[in-house]
Amino acid sequence: MAYLGFSETVCEDWSPTVRPPRLGGNIRIGIFATRSPFRPNPIGLSCVRLEKIRLDTSSGPEIQVLGIDMMDETPIFDIKPYLPYTDCRSDATGGFTDNVQKRALQVHVTSELLNLIPYDKQKALLSTLSLDPRPSYQNDSDRIYGFLFSDFEIKFSVKEQEIFVVDIMPLKAK
Repeated sequence: MAYLGFSETVCEDWSPTVRPPRLGGNIRIGIFATRSPFRPNPIGLSCVRLEKIRLDTSSGPEIQVLGIDMMDETPIFDIKPYLPYTDCRSDATGGFTDNVQKRALQVHVTSELLNLIPYDKQKALLSTLSLDPRPSYQNDSDRIYGFLFSDFEIKFSVKEQEIFVVDIMPLKAK
């Protein structure tokens, strides 16, 4: 990271396109059309309701939103579609993302492995695993997949609609 002042940072290692795993992972999409954290600069995300768009203001178009968790007149840099599986607003729709297949896997993990995870994080891990953290384009039943969760590396395999945790390893302290 290169630092620009006291709170602004720019990621030096970013790409203008990404392959979102939840949208299939085979097609590259512009970074600013996604929620990827691999951006040239950090931005906050806020789930809001679009109330009104005014085109006839003296300062240019204005967007009025409700339910925002920012100070009044904070600039909005980008607008993304609502994603029901991450935003959790029961009265909203997902737009073009509504066609993405929802898949929930049955999770199998031994109590010995699960108990390596702090109790207050176990439910979050099981929920994350049930959502199938693999990229959508990968479906190799012989492969061991992995991801980082809290201070652990989680290793798992997937067969049919079931996920099997094979190892949970604490990350080494830096």
